[in-house]
Amino acid sequence: MRFSDGTSHLFGTPGDDGLSAVVEVRDPACFRTLVLGGGLGAAEGYIQGQWTSPSLVDVMRLFARNMSLFGQLDTGLARMLVSVAKFSHWLSGNTVSQSAKNISAHYDLGNEFFELFLDPTMMYSSGLFSESGQSMESASEAKLERICRQLDLKPDDHVLEIGTGWGGFACYAARNFGCRVTTTTISQNQFDFATRRVAKEGLSNQVAVLLEDYRKLTGQYDKIVSIEMLEAVGHDFLPTYFSKCSSLLRPGGQILVQSITMPDHRYDTYRSSVDFIQKYIFPGGHLPSVAAIQLAIAKSADLQLIDAIQFPDSYAKTLRAWRERFEANLDQIRQIGFDEAFINTWMYYLCYCEGAFDEHVVSVGQFHWERPRFQ
Repeated sequence: MRFSDGTSHLFGTPGDDGLSAVVEVRDPACFRTLVLGGGLGAAEGYIQGQWTSPSLVDVMRLFARNMSLFGQLDTGLARMLVSVAKFSHWLSGNTVSQSAKNISAHYDLGNEFFELFLDPTMMYSSGLFSESGQSMESASEAKLERICRQLDLKPDDHVLEIGTGWGGFACYAARNFGCRVTTTTISQNQFDFATRRVAKEGLSNQVAVLLEDYRKLTGQYDKIVSIEMLEAVGHDFLPTYFSKCSSLLRPGGQILVQSITMPDHRYDTYRSSVDFIQKYIFPGGHLPSVAAIQLAIAKSADLQLIDAIQFPDSYAKTLRAWRERFEANLDQIRQIGFDEAFINTWMYYLCYCEGAFDEHVVSVGQFHWERPRFQ
């Protein structure tokens, strides 16, 4: 830890892999912010410029390796402030009306902003890396290819996608597998972008883009895909989500969901608190555990698990690629109107997530279910 007067202090000893990081204290007020705010205080101190680091991802990795130690910061007044944040998060629960507000809070940052750090596919989800030197665009396409092949998409399939994003999956599936795709979003920005993209790629006869909450959908589909939308559902609505998916699938139909997941053994603790991402990045956001997903299905849906894979290392590489593009385009990000506090918030977010996936304290998986052919 380095201070502005030139002094420094060493804390701890490196592990076998020699992981270490430097924290530069710009304002001693960061210690007060940390004591009063706990884990959220550490983030807020960074956002306010009270401290910084030339190796922020490594700081996050060290936080991850010492969760029990840093968890002790969330006591006393910090715990009271977390309770306030928890109440605010509860008010952001993902009802039909509130879900639209939560999504707008994130995606109304504008398509131009997301284009500055996502790859050309505009996939805002983990790619699937299989070889060194693989590009982010190639990894995004590998993820899409695996989903389509797992579902054995055919030209006569009608596929429902819950969570359009910017139209990447819908266009890829229609263009490469010849199927029909109905894709739905509750983000006006994404709806407008995806609609233009579908038309530009000449796929309007195959792809229909809806501006509709998944709970209001009707009909029957051969396949359902949902790529990192489950994190916007919320624990209380997991049974509703899977019940709806099951009802939208014809008998023998299949669903593939890609989702970030919280380890089962930490899920209850996670549910009882509010983290940096829930407060500053995704209001209403929630990472389910695998057990919570399976319990929700057991309670509410007629779905049988076919296959599941986990690939947290790919998400770490994905976040690294996004962060590097974000850093390379800082001048353009400033030019479209974002200030230093916003930039610090997003840098913290990208590094926070990259470190978490590097250390496997969270994971990401693809989960593949089938609705039984005979009831």
